[in-house]
Amino acid sequence: MAKSASGAACDCEEFYRQVLDAMINADRTKAAAIIERALDCGIPPARVIAEVLDPAIVQLGTLWEGESMSLAQNFIASKIAEDALLRCLPDHEKDRDRKGVAVIGNIEDDFHSLGRRTVGLFLNAAGWQVVDLGNDVPAEQFLEKAREVGARVIGVSAMMQTTAMNIRKLRDLIDGAGEQERIKLAVGGAVFNWRPELVTEVGGDGTTRNAVGADELFTCLQEQARIPERAL
Repeated sequence: MAKSASGAACDCEEFYRQVLDAMINADRTKAAAIIERALDCGIPPARVIAEVLDPAIVQLGTLWEGESMSLAQNFIASKIAEDALLRCLPDHEKDRDRKGVAVIGNIEDDFHSLGRRTVGLFLNAAGWQVVDLGNDVPAEQFLEKAREVGARVIGVSAMMQTTAMNIRKLRDLIDGAGEQERIKLAVGGAVFNWRPELVTEVGGDGTTRNAVGADELFTCLQEQARIPERAL
């Protein structure tokens, strides 16, 4: 096991447990220190995100779903997670807006915002202009906003299977308007990791297991959305 300059062990699993505890107990300073220790150990930022922060965020979602966290706890934990992510994400300010526009939000009746906000941070850092519609977004609003801002990818998040099925309405709206080749639908949330077949059931064009893969997924879908225009 690797060690830091101070001799402390560099164990992603242990860092995950510590940062999760700090998030649950609303200890912003401790969470920041843990992330700094992980980075000081020489663990690449992408690995810190994938093996320390991402599982902590997923676990927070599970606690929220199981009503083991209050709304206030979840909000504070979300802010701590955002702070921690920003410490790991590179600053691509100069590249911003070069990739395109992404509209994201939680589908109607879904209020678990942490995963969506994490995806937004990753996309923003990767150079996307992110339009975040927030929680409990009706299908009609997603499509209207995508048209308004010229987005070719809509990213919809849902935590539970019951709310994930509401994404089907957005799929039907896009198809009914004949815009399925112009606007692609990315879906995500813990339930899609547990039940990958749900992506097809709700009509998603693609998904990613975590926010780390969001840039690659959105870039791929945006390229697919351009194909009909090239053919003209």
